[in-house]
Amino acid sequence: MEGPEIQFSEAIIDNGRFGKRVIRFETGRLAKQAAGAAMVYIDEDTALLSATTAGKSPREGFDFFPLTVDVEERMYAAGRIPGSFFRREGRPSTEAILACRLMDRRCVPRSSRACATRYRSS
Repeated sequence: MEGPEIQFSEAIIDNGRFGKRVIRFETGRLAKQAAGAAMVYIDEDTALLSATTAGKSPREGFDFFPLTVDVEERMYAAGRIPGSFFRREGRPSTEAILACRLMDRRCVPRSSRACATRYRSS
């Protein structure tokens, strides 16, 4: 079979403490098609953070850093399944929208203006 050679990386796990909280980072196991992904465990909470780009080279004409941040809360992950079909995959909650904005406001000032590739973080 011909095609691009796929390289698999080994999982990297790092543990640490942040104040009284225990933090664990795992990368290399999930979301292998993303440009980068990490599972983050903080005490009892778990999050999958992934980032990808729309292209390898910057696009011309952008005078801003094109970043999209998505936070998706899944009720069934906590064992709570809503009864209505429309509530199951409805619009994001206010907390999710504020979390997206908080991450966006933190990342954009730290990024290079020369980087005009469209980024998506979820």
